[in-house]
Amino acid sequence: MSIELIRQPLSAAVSQRKVRIAAAFGKAAQSYDRHAAFQRDVGQQLLNELPQDLRGCVVLDLGCGTGFFSEQIRQRGAEVICADLSQHMLEHARQRCGSAGVEYCHCDAEALPLVDHSVDFVFSSLALQWCESLVVALREIKRVLKPAGKGYFSILAAGSLIELEQAWAEVDSARHVNRFISGNTVKIALAQAGCTQYQIDLCSFRLWYGSAMHLMKDLKGIGATHIDERTNRLISHRMLAQVEVAYQKFANREGLLPATYQVCFGVIQQ
Repeated sequence: MSIELIRQPLSAAVSQRKVRIAAAFGKAAQSYDRHAAFQRDVGQQLLNELPQDLRGCVVLDLGCGTGFFSEQIRQRGAEVICADLSQHMLEHARQRCGSAGVEYCHCDAEALPLVDHSVDFVFSSLALQWCESLVVALREIKRVLKPAGKGYFSILAAGSLIELEQAWAEVDSARHVNRFISGNTVKIALAQAGCTQYQIDLCSFRLWYGSAMHLMKDLKGIGATHIDERTNRLISHRMLAQVEVAYQKFANREGLLPATYQVCFGVIQQ
């Protein structure tokens, strides 16, 4: 693959917040695939938008994780660049995808080490919500796309994990669930990034769990444990038990507990 890097991957100046995010996902790399049913559902819906025949195309999988979708993209004939903030995730992607037609890039979505107009498609599923500036990340996606290229992304939106947030609110005043941006904010970010041709759609997903603890174990299992604005207060077994009780008000007739996600799907046309 003849993709030229123009900067050193993952600048030493990367923020401490991103260091913590990378560490959380790196720690979960081994367990990620066992807990990522929702991530696979969203990624599959996004993947369905890409052409089935990608022979002769270069595709950047931005926030590739363990390479689950990178491998499917490669099987469609594409040359794939697996990019992730976590080196450990990239190592798992390498184990899954191998080296034939695949490059690996340890980098920040807000500072892609690729030349302008160098990839045909960008695929980024549930990664951009971890960026400090969605505008910068979208601008980078637009920059690396070839003329007539397309960028496909999914991002968690406001209203995600609302049940967990409300259950925790009955226990203490600390933030235990990250804030998610609205679909309108995504539109504004696209405009500020210079994306004049785009489409976005908002979809709801609902998963069902036997307990709140099961949901929180899934979140921990995929590495989604970095919470902005979290205090240093320790979480006790008593607090977790209180969350479990508070969550019961959302139970259905079978006693199962919902976890709602709002997902914004977007397509950028270069």
